[in-house]
Amino acid sequence: MSIQLYNTVTRQKEVFKPLEEGKVSMYVCGPTVYNYIHIGNARPAIVFDTVRRHLEYRGYDVNFVSNFTDVDDKLIRAAKELGEEVPVIADRFIEAYFEDVGALGCQRGTAHPRVTENIDLIIEFIESLIDKGFAYESGGDVYYRTRKFDGYGKLSHQSIDELQIGARIESDERKEDELDFVLWKAAKEGEISWESPWGEGRPGWHIECSAMARKYLGDTIDIHAGGQDLAFPHHENEIAQSEALTGKTFANYWMHNGYINIDNEKMSKSLGNFVLVHDILKEVDPQVLRFFMLSVHYRHPINYNKELLDAAGAGLERIRTSYENLLHRRESSAGLTEDDQKWLDATAEQKEAFVKAMDDDFNTANAISVLFDLSRQANLYLREKNTSTDVIDAFTKAFDELAGVLGFTMEQEKDMLDSDIDALIQQREEARKARDFATADAIRDQLKDMNIILEDTKQGIRWRRG
Repeated sequence: MSIQLYNTVTRQKEVFKPLEEGKVSMYVCGPTVYNYIHIGNARPAIVFDTVRRHLEYRGYDVNFVSNFTDVDDKLIRAAKELGEEVPVIADRFIEAYFEDVGALGCQRGTAHPRVTENIDLIIEFIESLIDKGFAYESGGDVYYRTRKFDGYGKLSHQSIDELQIGARIESDERKEDELDFVLWKAAKEGEISWESPWGEGRPGWHIECSAMARKYLGDTIDIHAGGQDLAFPHHENEIAQSEALTGKTFANYWMHNGYINIDNEKMSKSLGNFVLVHDILKEVDPQVLRFFMLSVHYRHPINYNKELLDAAGAGLERIRTSYENLLHRRESSAGLTEDDQKWLDATAEQKEAFVKAMDDDFNTANAISVLFDLSRQANLYLREKNTSTDVIDAFTKAFDELAGVLGFTMEQEKDMLDSDIDALIQQREEARKARDFATADAIRDQLKDMNIILEDTKQGIRWRRG
């Protein structure tokens, strides 16, 4: 069985064949670190962390590089507003980024290069483009001759003339052509800058990723990934820069995750619906946010609101409850019996279904459906009068293994939210009504272990922390 992924360049699924057998080079565009990340930044962090996890699960050694843009116009504005130096702000929000995405279950990359640590490399890259005739200096700035690169537009599937019409282009008499883009910006008074052959200045946005991807991963890489909003112009410009320099294909596969909307509207500060992950995690279990993000295929748009987030939380809770019930029943289970082979076969089949879903362009939505199926089978098994440790271990191992690929942990948080406890009690009541007393008793014991005391009243079940 082979992995297939959707390549933005060809607009179709392709069988994944890495440059080097057993190894994957992967570059993911990281954030500009002038503030806490918003929920739109969280989606690619979660999505491509999951892609990496599955590749590793399938036996690949993944060299995962994701950069930080630690100098640009936004950082310079923030520095002026706060009265701080650009590096101080960048350091603070890089630390905040690692804290937020770490809470979301994202592993750190093999490398996280920063623009300011690679200025000499970027200058050398630009010099080479000038030498090859693909770039020119004008008034202390350096621009890329977009029309000189024959393949420009192949990622966004538009001709260069169509791109010129659709792009937001500022008229600038220093450019030879309106579509040319900046590689090096001459410094304005008081701005952070570096010495270069063209005077004091700093890199343009696009050049940084071309230079750092080449440094850390080589002239050609397997997978380049990021949000859909980066496909044009950022990734299109990266291709033009890199392939003009090396004469080689920059990336064999391009992956882009879909947009995220807030209550069916595009997220923007002007609409007042700009949601920071830092704020969400004060109220929401980060694993629930991850589960929510992966409940929709990565290429599709996703809508964020409290109701959908609550539904994701309830879904994750159902899976975790099955897992906890298995652990509880294990204490009273015996060895394998001859009737249990079908359950062992069932867990093996679910693992195969999970791999099939993930191998099909990393379809996490279908993979989560497999976890729900596994949960239902576990609940059915727990209705058996006699259970075996071997079967229970097979179920719990399958949960741990598959959830691990998606970046979840199966263990419940010790300090559960009130809403989570309410959900467990509701599940217990539903189990009792269905005369599923094994599940009901297991949930009762789980709540007891968490020091939750249940009280029967005329108005229904009430609970309190003991």
